[in-house]
Amino acid sequence: MPALSANSASVALSGFVDAPVGQGKALHELVRRLFPICRSITGDGVRQTLAILGEYLPGLQVHEVPTGTPALDWTVPREWNVRDAWVKNQRGERVIDFQAHNLHLMSYSVPVHGWFTRTELDEHLHSLPAQPGLIPYRTSYYADAWGFCLPHTQRLALTDDIYEVCIDSTLAPGALTYGELLLPGASADEVLISSHICHPSLANDNLSGLAVAAFLAQHLAQAPRQYSYRFVFVPGTIGSITWLSRNFDAVGRVRHGLVLTLLGEAGQFTYKQSRRGTAVIDRAAALVLNRAGMPHAVRAFSPYGYDERQYCSPGFDLPVGCLSRTPFGEFPEYHTSADNLDFVRPATLQASLHLVQELLAVLDANRRYRNRSPYGEPQLGRRGLYKNVGGGLDGAAWQMALLWVLNLSDGHHSLLDIAERAELPFAQVHQAATALAATDLLELLPD
Repeated sequence: MPALSANSASVALSGFVDAPVGQGKALHELVRRLFPICRSITGDGVRQTLAILGEYLPGLQVHEVPTGTPALDWTVPREWNVRDAWVKNQRGERVIDFQAHNLHLMSYSVPVHGWFTRTELDEHLHSLPAQPGLIPYRTSYYADAWGFCLPHTQRLALTDDIYEVCIDSTLAPGALTYGELLLPGASADEVLISSHICHPSLANDNLSGLAVAAFLAQHLAQAPRQYSYRFVFVPGTIGSITWLSRNFDAVGRVRHGLVLTLLGEAGQFTYKQSRRGTAVIDRAAALVLNRAGMPHAVRAFSPYGYDERQYCSPGFDLPVGCLSRTPFGEFPEYHTSADNLDFVRPATLQASLHLVQELLAVLDANRRYRNRSPYGEPQLGRRGLYKNVGGGLDGAAWQMALLWVLNLSDGHHSLLDIAERAELPFAQVHQAATALAATDLLELLPD
């Protein structure tokens, strides 16, 4: 994907945030394509997923890290793949069938073939008595085990004395696979966008994050940008740890970062702060959410959740937050078969994409200026600055934006600082700064 040059003084916020009408349908279609694939932290399901993402992102690089490779305090595990899995009753009927829904098989189940009594089988079954019609999602990544997941009503209906079990899987030396896309900007400083790619047929967790990230990357590739943007599509935990272990140079260039997940259902936006709590990404997210005029929550960092906890581990302490809608574990569909294609809505996906675009627009256009006429208030009328300037701003609001930018552009305050203090939309502050710079009243300072 070609790099585009960027002139930060003329970055148009609208270029970052405009989204085609009906784009939600395209986002949902990508989720639909990815939904049937059986993904885990390794294996061909991850490769198939990245191959589809590569259709949307031609510059996507796929990395294969061999089993046994040290990754910080971890080691890349064996690769897992599955061809089929089932439980048959004594009449040879499949009463639990991986082919019917890939959540039926516990992820990373070792190969098994044999007969088991009902009591023996029950030790390997997982269901949800409180949600008896749903299939739970369960994993066993780092212990050799096997299991099946099923609705509790189906579990209660297993009344035969003996059952045949087959798990046609492999757990062997292979590789961990992840995807990476770098969009170079005017600066080598980077914004890191991360999404996890390790869940099977769960539409909100994790496919909504993948779809929003993919369409975000497509959009940014066509927009002038100050920062370079690095997108990583990694298996949860071990994937981000592996990426970090291999990218100490890139880590040093990360100025802002965002984990995208759970962005397809209709709950309110939730932003989880970075470990720092006061990083620019934290402040920008709060500003954008507050100005959006919709219910939202900002939560303090905790060392539990998605891959932000790896990026924010104390040795790295990167300014990486996490954007979602309803957080994990706080909606009844979480990690169940109810997290399906009907649960994720096109309009919600589009609104999520639009919000992330607005947030990145703030980061990309947030610069420092110096007032070149700081002694007294410069005469703005003779420079034509009290006229409406592209966007239909009323005279009073426009005047206040100009005055705030002039007063706080002392070389120390950024545009985000000004927007926060003046309680003005960032886009309005940015527009005022652009207009003032065009009359040589402001000098753009280097980062």
